[in-house]
Amino acid sequence: MPSSIFLTLSGAKRSRMGARGACSDSFTRANAVVDRRRCSVSLAFALALAATLALPPASSRAAGVEDFYKGRTVAVIIGYSVGGGYDLYARLLAEHMGKHIPGKPTLVPQNMPGAGSLKAANFLYSVAPKDGATIGTFGRSMGLEPLLGDAPFDGTKFNWLGSVTNDVSLCVTWKTSPVKSWNDMLTKDVTLGGEGAGADPDVFALTIKNIFGAKVKLVRGYPGTNETTLAMERGEIDGLCGLSYSTLKGRHASWLADKSVNLIVQAAIRKSPALPDVPLLTELTTDKEKLQILKVIVAGQGMARPFVAPPGIAEDRTAALRAAFAATMTDPDFLAEAKRTDIDVNPVSGAEIDALLAELYATPKDVIAKAAAAMQN
Repeated sequence: MPSSIFLTLSGAKRSRMGARGACSDSFTRANAVVDRRRCSVSLAFALALAATLALPPASSRAAGVEDFYKGRTVAVIIGYSVGGGYDLYARLLAEHMGKHIPGKPTLVPQNMPGAGSLKAANFLYSVAPKDGATIGTFGRSMGLEPLLGDAPFDGTKFNWLGSVTNDVSLCVTWKTSPVKSWNDMLTKDVTLGGEGAGADPDVFALTIKNIFGAKVKLVRGYPGTNETTLAMERGEIDGLCGLSYSTLKGRHASWLADKSVNLIVQAAIRKSPALPDVPLLTELTTDKEKLQILKVIVAGQGMARPFVAPPGIAEDRTAALRAAFAATMTDPDFLAEAKRTDIDVNPVSGAEIDALLAELYATPKDVIAKAAAAMQN
């Protein structure tokens, strides 16, 4: 340690000891309450000073991050198969985010489908290296799965980098299906495709079945939206819930143009202004308990395309990844390509996701239990 830093630290330690001594003397005075407050401030300042001086300079920390990422490959784990909406967003991010990370590493997408992206979430939480060289994306509801299901992780402990956008999920059916409206969903049998517990198609199909009494048969096992929509086109199933409006516009715009799909209902915090005639789930009941449950279930729409790093990464690398994600969201090249591919960019910061999850994890247990029950097959 340089002698100047050693001397400064020594001074800080002496200041801290002096503060403690002054505190002990002052507690015997008549105005002890005021003195305690003054001493607490003095002691806190001395401790903060010592802690700050013990850290390497900011420039050194930045250099350390740059040295780590220079020439490195960063894996971008995608919890779904190739061709779906999450895959599209992840590949676009991977193409542009690397230049905003100190050291400019290369980001390489790696698909890891399984159990509605639970496989990828478990990998990122428990298996992936905790060094900042792996990030990933999974279903928007996956951060809540530990509350509503039995996922073996804590959603609040991921290092949330942010979400490219918020979104609206839709229940849709193919043009040949007899189920063409919300009223049909309640009165006619309908077969919907699913991926696995915690995945949006499963969550929303079961929600409308259990809360509203829709006559839903859920067929699980599709690895991603691409396979589910192909099954819908082939007539194997009537349709699916949990199809993002952003995906519908970006990858299946022709379906909207030629009315190949019926838009049944929206699942979101707020209705999309572009779909004023498609009902919102929370508009379909006035029951206070059901509205509480629905609020928990649709909360994930507020972080529709989330990206995380595993827990336990060094703070400077986490900060660098968050800053790089934020910078990518305003990158002209990224935005131009997003516009060309017709995908939504309405960024949600990592801090905003942290706050949303903290609020949801504090939801009364009885409401959580009822929401979890509403999502059971």
